[in-house]
This record gives sequence, structure tokens and C-alpha cells, in this order.
Amino acid sequence: QVQLVESGGGLVQAGGSLRLSCAASGRTFSSYTMGWFRQAPEKEREFVAAIGWRGRSIYYADSVKGRFTISRDNAKNTVYLQMNSLKPEDTAVYYCAVRPSLIPSIHEYEYDYWGQGTQVTVSS
Repeated sequence: QVQLVESGGGLVQAGGSLRLSCAASGRTFSSYTMGWFRQAPEKEREFVAAIGWRGRSIYYADSVKGRFTISRDNAKNTVYLQMNSLKPEDTAVYYCAVRPSLIPSIHEYEYDYWGQGTQVTVSS
């Protein structure tokens, strides 16, 4: 079993920044990709960003390209999401997820383990 704990969410004004962290513990894999997803009220959960094991393969949703940056520290089993130029439409619960594969994915059904989420609220 893998435990994922997100942190760093909060309330920020539009144009501000937040940095989310997600620490993985428990069962480890020789290599795995990590992703961030988000779910706004009354909306489906959607892909935000994903990063491969070595950090070379990175995917972003079009809505966050140029504003968000995903990174990871394998020594700490931690993935980060730096969010800049935040907009009210970024308001959501943000989830990190693990996929035991070298290849990152934008599809949530390909991720096996999920954190409980952290709330990000962007005020206008």
C-alpha cells in the first residue's frame, strides 16, 4: 500500500502563487510516475500535470501551461506543483496520484494510488 499526503493548499488572491507538495510513503516501486489532478465543485476530476520517474517526461493540461510547474525529488519520494498566476477558475481540491510505470499519463484511471486532496481557493 502507498500513502500519499498532500500539503500546501490554502486561500490566495488571483495572481498569487502556491506550492503544493505530495509525499509518498509505504510500498515503494522501482520507478513510478506521479500526477496532479483537481476537482472543482460540481465538476469532474481533471488532469493537471504529470511527471515521469526521471523528471524528463512532463505533461501539462492546456489550462495550466506556462503557469504551473511540476517537479519531483525521488530521494524524498515527493512531488511538487508550483502554481503561479493563479486564477479563480483554479479553485479546486488538488489530488496527487501514483502510477507504477515509467510512462506518465493524463488519464486518472491509469493511476493506482491517490491522496486525500488539498483545497486551493483563489479569490478574485
